[in-house]
Amino acid sequence: MTIDDIVGFVGGLEGVLAVRPAPGDGSPEISWGDTFFYHAPDGTVPATGQPFATIVTKDRPGDTSSRLDRPDAFRVNVAAGKEEFVRRTGRTPRDPVGEEDAGAADTVMAHPVYGSLGWLAVVNPGPGTDEVLRQLLRRAHHLARERHERRLGR
Repeated sequence: MTIDDIVGFVGGLEGVLAVRPAPGDGSPEISWGDTFFYHAPDGTVPATGQPFATIVTKDRPGDTSSRLDRPDAFRVNVAAGKEEFVRRTGRTPRDPVGEEDAGAADTVMAHPVYGSLGWLAVVNPGPGTDEVLRQLLRRAHHLARERHERRLGR
């Protein structure tokens, strides 16, 4: 899976806004090349709430264990919910992390920084995670849509 494959898939889900910061748009340089997915049926970034998934293309301060400084490396981050987190990792988000290679490609794992919040991650998704990642992204989108509807009182 390429970044464009993922952006196309997630962007095709109902009410999704994909934000791709780039030079000249006022976004911080560290975010250039990344993608942030919001459930935003009105087409504007929500004033409250976070993205339900992201694609990051480089290491950040305090977040280097995925080794995204390698050529063509990227990581997909997904807020798929506690149930999916437990199902995919075999532990709750608050449980201590065992020995895990956060830079392992094509593997679903706890997010190296936000795993305690129930986020999952996949570095360089490929054939081993293609369908699972699509399921996780659909689930995260569903949860984001439900939160949006609750905020609207529906």
